[in-house]
Amino acid sequence: MTMIRCISPVNGEVYAERPAMPLELAKQAVAQARLAQKSWAKRPLDERVKLVLAGVARLNEMVDEVVPELAWQMGRPVRYGGEFKGFNERSNYVASIAADALKPLVVEESDRFERRIEREPHGVVFVIAPWNYPYMTAINTVAPALMAGNTVILKHASQTILVGERMVRAFVEAGVPADVFQNLFLDHDTTAALIAARSFDFINFTGSVEGGRSIERAAAGTFTGLGLELGGKDPGYVMEDADLDAAVDTLMDGATYNSGQCCCGIERIYVHESLYDAFVEKSVAWVSNYKLGNPLDPETTLGPMANKRFAATVRNQIADAVSKGAKALIDPRLFPQDDGGAYLAPQVLVDVDHSMEFMREETFGPAVGIMKVKSDAEATELMNDSQYGLTASLWTKDAERAARIGRDLETGTVFMNRADYLDPALCWTGVKETGRGGSLSILGFHNLTRPKSFHLKKVTA
Repeated sequence: MTMIRCISPVNGEVYAERPAMPLELAKQAVAQARLAQKSWAKRPLDERVKLVLAGVARLNEMVDEVVPELAWQMGRPVRYGGEFKGFNERSNYVASIAADALKPLVVEESDRFERRIEREPHGVVFVIAPWNYPYMTAINTVAPALMAGNTVILKHASQTILVGERMVRAFVEAGVPADVFQNLFLDHDTTAALIAARSFDFINFTGSVEGGRSIERAAAGTFTGLGLELGGKDPGYVMEDADLDAAVDTLMDGATYNSGQCCCGIERIYVHESLYDAFVEKSVAWVSNYKLGNPLDPETTLGPMANKRFAATVRNQIADAVSKGAKALIDPRLFPQDDGGAYLAPQVLVDVDHSMEFMREETFGPAVGIMKVKSDAEATELMNDSQYGLTASLWTKDAERAARIGRDLETGTVFMNRADYLDPALCWTGVKETGRGGSLSILGFHNLTRPKSFHLKKVTA
């Protein structure tokens, strides 16, 4: 029997394990979901919305269980209280727009014709969720999918193996039927086999670029709809009129919070030459204030990375950049807890350029590179010089200037004077190797449903 294991970054030991479900049992679970979907979709929309929100509320009641589990599974310090703020914000917002997002588009309603476009649920939605923000990334699809009348099969990464179990338990205890929302423990081969067999009507995957390619290969020829949120190398650009202190505070937090393990975390920063020296000095001071340590200690502000192999990637990128002329500005003596394993000190690099892997490949750790630029044109060219495109953070007092630059950026979201935030009213989407599709907002509901047209000619005398 194949076991799926979570190795805790806290102590390197097995924290939780579950047996992988055999393919035949997984097929049965999907069949139960498909059987339950029609009756679930026939329930009134407001009833489905209320049940989903009841599930959200029930999960909030499990805070004392969920928060320390997250620390053990992926290393986020308990002082930050889990993911409930974003989890609740996203759930409540999609609930508030569900009726408008799903209402028919009426073209004609006359004594001769009824012509309209309705939104119909896909059927069974498969959500493959990542470990870095396992509750928030999952709810982005789970909440609107269930509200729209789909049934949902949830599979979480092994690093956060208990999250799907907790979510489903909360929702079922709140009244969502057990066959409507299920958590399955699946290995890669079984997952691929289910996808290839057209088991699902829509698949949402959040994870690595290679993981996304694997999903596409498994789904090839099935015509199954896919939503893919993959890698990122998100830039920030600090212009000469920026609020310097606000830029440092937000961009450094965006680069290092959650040990830098965020899809839309800031990984490279371009600063106008007039502010460059001051920005670098203030950034080094800001990052140096972290307390690296055991995430279960309420005094810890920076926990370990989720796995020592993730930390190894960051260390290798930093070492490669330094060997090519980059300068590391954070004194390692400030972080004696850095053990060469999962516990990794944050770092700020200067004298970097785009010949270095550190400035081109996803780092996904608490390290950021800062480059000096002379103009908007130079900054725009550098920001676009990436295989990824999720978000870009622009710092200026001029909204018109930010919008103008933003239109030239190859990215899914343009921020001005903020970063590393997912607004549930806006579509969360990306370009290039960051993926395809979009979640949340009205468009997120549209991606989780399909249009059905009604052209009704009335009988006339």
